[in-house]
Amino acid sequence: MPIPKVETLSRTFIRNDVYRSLLEWIVAGELVPGEKLKDQELATQLGVSRTPVREALRKLEDEGLVETSANRWTRVAPIDIQDAESIYPIIQKLEELALVLAFSRLSVQHIREMKSANKSLKQALKNQDSRAAVLADSAFHRVIIETADNDELSSMLEQIKIKYNRIELAYFSQADLLMASFEEHQSLISALEVKDLEMASSALASNWQASIERLRDAGEQP
Repeated sequence: MPIPKVETLSRTFIRNDVYRSLLEWIVAGELVPGEKLKDQELATQLGVSRTPVREALRKLEDEGLVETSANRWTRVAPIDIQDAESIYPIIQKLEELALVLAFSRLSVQHIREMKSANKSLKQALKNQDSRAAVLADSAFHRVIIETADNDELSSMLEQIKIKYNRIELAYFSQADLLMASFEEHQSLISALEVKDLEMASSALASNWQASIERLRDAGEQP
């Protein structure tokens, strides 16, 4: 099993850090769907005992990112486009709520941050760097989520966007599939600059609806 190379970690490396490392590898595709996961190999690579690795794998299984079969094997869960059909509408509605909560707080500086993230998205697209593009896209939306200042809402979106990021990175191997998202973001920024909540909400909804359409198209490609 090809495990990403890391420096051996100190004894202070706690189970939450093991979980975050494995989560990052799975979301980024360094541990690919269907790949077998052996706790001893992972523990050796991370420089920890098997216990925190097993705990992390159980948590990842609960989150649907790892699957097991009757103590025979543990592997990275496959990516199913049907997951996107389930989670994208949820993210859209939660972000629409975040926008309503954030609207009166969105300052010139916040809009500047969104413009900067969108500029980074455009540059990543030019570089054909799908990973950087997905990260920039997330940074753009995060401005609204954080400005909403609602811990429960932020926590819900953070958890569901783990699967979202994994799907995006897996299907959008060609960064140009995200080019339309840059223009959709521009429409949202324009609405925020003129302080039109209805227009902004419509632009945000259109961005998410177009995103799922792009994903369907990507999933249909051979």
